[in-house]
Amino acid sequence: VRLIESGGDLVHPGGSLRLSCATFGFTFDDYPMRWYRQAPGKRREMVAHISNSGRRTEYADSVKGRFTISRDNEKDTVDLQMNNLKSEDTAVYYCNTGGCGGSVCHSPFTPWGQGTQVTVSS
Repeated sequence: VRLIESGGDLVHPGGSLRLSCATFGFTFDDYPMRWYRQAPGKRREMVAHISNSGRRTEYADSVKGRFTISRDNEKDTVDLQMNNLKSEDTAVYYCNTGGCGGSVCHSPFTPWGQGTQVTVSS
């Protein structure tokens, strides 16, 4: 399995970014997908979840209303649109599977991808 994240950058508060994740080596539409992030000195946390089909999404309270997760089951990609970015969104962002789809629950693939750095600063 390979997970390749891209799109991170330095952006001012209130700005927007779109992250993308290309995936390889597994049957993409068999898995729900997530975006996670890890800030310096903090544990990795889930920020957005999308079901196998893409019809159901969930968000961490801290990003609800600002971030939108989407997937393309033809291209095996998952994106994260981030709007109204705040300094507390600064972190390395990762995509991976996780959570449950139907009656099947998934642990994240290992190794994780390299992540993509998002820095929100004036």
